[in-house]
Amino acid sequence: MNPSKNTLAIFKREFFSYFNSPVAYVILVIFLLAAQGFTFFLGNRLLESNDASLTHPFFMWHPWIYMVLAPAVGMKLWSEEHRLGTMELLMTMPLSPWQAILGKFLAAAAVWAIALALTFPVVWTVSYLGDPDPGPIISAYLGSYLYALSCLAVTSAVSAFTRSQVICFVVSVAICLLLTVFGWPQITDAILKIVPSWLEWLLHLVSYLCLLTHFYEMSKGLVVLSDVLYFLSVIAIGLMVTHFAIESRRS
Repeated sequence: MNPSKNTLAIFKREFFSYFNSPVAYVILVIFLLAAQGFTFFLGNRLLESNDASLTHPFFMWHPWIYMVLAPAVGMKLWSEEHRLGTMELLMTMPLSPWQAILGKFLAAAAVWAIALALTFPVVWTVSYLGDPDPGPIISAYLGSYLYALSCLAVTSAVSAFTRSQVICFVVSVAICLLLTVFGWPQITDAILKIVPSWLEWLLHLVSYLCLLTHFYEMSKGLVVLSDVLYFLSVIAIGLMVTHFAIESRRS
């Protein structure tokens, strides 16, 4: 079997496992309720904000939702294999670890693609009520999806080290929380007021390395190459750590 067929076989196995259990349905419903609830009833309410770009009433909430729900989707990627004892069986199959990693990750990524696609009523509402510029909306959707995939990659790496989905979930949420909070300007500004001036460069560096920092510009309609490369780097590092963990267990 060639590499692409191996990856596709793992993708199908993992993708349908999400929808053969209540997991995907529950997460999709929670995501849609949270995203549309925040959009229409909290903060800068869509119908009162006159913001046709959807940046503040809709997309600004996505990182905070992914912080919890992306680990909920990804926590079973490898922890489940460890718990059921199928990890060894999977690794004895005629496929490489990378083929398994990509197949599983793409399946979880497909779940988030479906979740974002199901938010079309928000875009339809804005288009019906006004004349929004599609550029910022497309850019924000791209940034939102890359954010979700970055949280998934972090969760994949954590799940490769533990057989407990609960531990994987808690640790992944904690990492995603840190990667979000320290990129929030209000938090950064508050910390800058209390840290010594010689530590400011370190805080700026930490803030730059956070997911939220690179999401802001894309949510406003600016697709900056450095931001896209940042998200792709986080995803690549997460998958490489996953590979390292799996190879360590095999040896």
